[in-house]
Amino acid sequence: MTDLAEPAAEPTVLVSTSGGLGRLTLNRPRAINALNLSMVQRMHETLDAWEHDSEVDIVLLDGAGDRGLCAGGDVRGLAEQVTSGRADDAAVFFREEYALNARIAEYPKPFVAFADGITMGGGIGVAGHAAIRIVTERSKLAMPETRIGFTPDVGGTWLLAHAPGRLGEYLGLTGAVMDAADAIYAGFADHFVPHENLDALHDAFETRADPSSPTELVLLFDETPERSTLEDARPWIDDAFAADTVPEIVERLRARPEAEASVTADLLGELSPTGLAVTLAAVRRARELPGLRDALDQEYGLVMWFATTQPDLAEGIRAQVIDKDRSPRWQPATLADLPPDVAASALAHRPDVPLWG
Repeated sequence: MTDLAEPAAEPTVLVSTSGGLGRLTLNRPRAINALNLSMVQRMHETLDAWEHDSEVDIVLLDGAGDRGLCAGGDVRGLAEQVTSGRADDAAVFFREEYALNARIAEYPKPFVAFADGITMGGGIGVAGHAAIRIVTERSKLAMPETRIGFTPDVGGTWLLAHAPGRLGEYLGLTGAVMDAADAIYAGFADHFVPHENLDALHDAFETRADPSSPTELVLLFDETPERSTLEDARPWIDDAFAADTVPEIVERLRARPEAEASVTADLLGELSPTGLAVTLAAVRRARELPGLRDALDQEYGLVMWFATTQPDLAEGIRAQVIDKDRSPRWQPATLADLPPDVAASALAHRPDVPLWG
């Protein structure tokens, strides 16, 4: 999440082909490759062209710079659109972005993502639905939307809904950061490849003997990461986050003996009550949906509900990204003040322009 701009002359998505490999490199390194509309459109155009290009067998997505694949979207721009009454502009970006997320998941050629370094929010949208998802010892994955009074999107609720036990609720509500082992355990990644071996793996994709088996090639570089801390934390996470409501989750966390549970309860007390309640409902509803596109459709309704009816989104971005005072003034301020039907209202919202029009 950032607002730093790159020089206008520098392409924000680098496109290249070599040896049957099509490479997409997100190229806004000063902004940790945060996505904007032109980047999303460029990726769409390229994937459309490569789908029927016999010279491209595999697609690789990576990021420029040494900080990460993608930190998310331009949330400062989103806040400006919301506060100036231009929610329709935000809707255009969300529709394009979500269509790209679905396109990546459904792409007919092997799609490989190097989720090296920071990969959060919109970065999960372009990496988390790839056919082959690679993480490294530098990887930091998260869906941190509740930190800005928002809710996970870009198909994040679909991934969260299918994480083991109640990790989906935990990761969605807290925005906790996953390392490589956590990401693989939670179902956000498939393989661990040390950062120093990524260039060799890229070269191997170009020189492979069998273009139909990229997974077998990745396995030559795959190593076993350390044990996931999320796996070890499952007892208290599953117990607390199985509760029906956010206040009950907090109550269970307070009753647990683990220090991490108490810290988590404190964190939830600092986040937007509206964002927490809606996220809990969204992850649980996503478990009942038949596919990723259905989850994206649900998310589109939710993000437009936030963008058009709720003050917490703009306030969260102000506090975390613009003023950086880290003191958001949520409305309502506490879980006790939250209307009991807020999540149902959010899930019932239907934008004027549908996602899959």
